Amino acid sequence: MNTVHDHYARHLAPIYPWMVGGIEQALALGAQDMAPFLARPGYAVDLGAGFGMHSMALALAGFEVLALDRSAQLLAELRAQVAGWPAEAVEADLLRFTAHLRRPADLILCMGDTLPHLRSLRQVERLMQDVARSLRPGGRFVASFRDYRQLPQGELRFIPVRSDADRILTCGLEVRRTRVLVHDILHERTGATWSMRVGSYAKLRLSPDGVRRTAEAAGLRCRVEPGPRGMVQVLGEAVAPSGHFGSHDEPPP
Repeated sequence: MNTVHDHYARHLAPIYPWMVGGIEQALALGAQDMAPFLARPGYAVDLGAGFGMHSMALALAGFEVLALDRSAQLLAELRAQVAGWPAEAVEADLLRFTAHLRRPADLILCMGDTLPHLRSLRQVERLMQDVARSLRPGGRFVASFRDYRQLPQGELRFIPVRSDADRILTCGLEVRRTRVLVHDILHERTGATWSMRVGSYAKLRLSPDGVRRTAEAAGLRCRVEPGPRGMVQVLGEAVAPSGHFGSHDEPPP
């Protein structure tokens, strides 16, 4: 079983733009996702930014953007997308984002099922605390992720992701009590020969209300609503000064 970082580095990052339908389509979807948040440009942080699906929309709208991801390959794509725009791409663990902040943020994102990539509920709690500390009063937090409380069973556990004449990606899900094991099955054709690669990693089984309660305990006013592409979305707002700007000194658990 790979870590999330290793799985993306070895298996998904090389095909990620193709997997999401191409960079142009992904950027268009990212702009739709961000449309409700673009009216008041400020300082935004994109956690798990990938190749810039949401960072680009923010930069185009006049935000100064701090975009973090652990994939050097995806960040190279992001830098190409935001070249000339007020955006900084940083290769870093999202739990370390506070070390790279220039000032309190107006908007912090954690989109596209990134939150379940954390290793434990304690890390989710830790991230929410740092988000609350890092937002200015009235600043907003947006997280989208899949609701893994009820997962498909039997043959429905195998989900077609994308295919074309030379590549087929299928995702298989395996249920555990607190996690879901994700098996990405990739078939690729070279000439007349097909090859198969399988990569696996674990995600947290997060509940929307559980994430909302954790964010509220950290000091955010939150609500849950339907999110993009079948996900749920937790929306939070910093309602009061957090006491101090910055993060815990000790390393994350």
